[in-house]
Amino acid sequence: MIDHIAIFIASFLAGATNAVAGGGTLITFPTLVWLGVDPVSANITNTVSLWIGSFTGALGFRKQIKYGKKYLKVLLTPSLLGSLVGAYLLVNTPSNTFKLLVPFLILFATILLALNDRLVAYTKQCLKGNSPISVFFIQFFTSLYGGYFGAGIGIIMLASFGMLGIADIHVANGIKNILGMLINGIASGYFLFSGHVIWKYALLMMLGFALGGYAGAKISLKFERKKVKLFVILWGLSLSFLFFVSLF
Repeated sequence: MIDHIAIFIASFLAGATNAVAGGGTLITFPTLVWLGVDPVSANITNTVSLWIGSFTGALGFRKQIKYGKKYLKVLLTPSLLGSLVGAYLLVNTPSNTFKLLVPFLILFATILLALNDRLVAYTKQCLKGNSPISVFFIQFFTSLYGGYFGAGIGIIMLASFGMLGIADIHVANGIKNILGMLINGIASGYFLFSGHVIWKYALLMMLGFALGGYAGAKISLKFERKKVKLFVILWGLSLSFLFFVSLF
């Protein structure tokens, strides 16, 4: 019962954090690991649970997605292919190997969150108008990372959208949400047959993510995004350090 309460609280906080600043996976993934779940199974269970959040987020941007249809045509194929490859690689990564990668993955996601605004600004200024081939491969590897670990893919996508010349942040967020839904959804579909999903936690986490996301959206105006973001960054750095120490 204590484990179930802990994972529900973690997923609720993660859903709220995602709504305000992003980085919710940095709360739920380590919670699952600390509850004794194998790292690969923890990552897969987290991705399957996150899918509902991506879906509801995409629904919230229905109008914006209509304006981004021409961009979606370019980004759909690499997103689908990349997520499948990432999911395949994760399922076939030995648990001990993935455990060694976890500190680096968490650190990478934390750095992405810290550099979010600068990455988006840089790509808008310097990379606008790049070839469709460049965009294809960037989205493919972003989706591969999303299928494999996932924390921070929204940040990478918002940054790379500058290459397509997407200036409207609302349209960019709409496209990001629909692609995030597809990446998580395709990966989750593959994971369903992997035998790694811990359903007793996954179903509870879906509820926590949904309620937390709704609550986060309602109270987001009462919290300064920069302060929440700073807390998540410091939390991510601490987690990375703790997972590094656990290797020895």
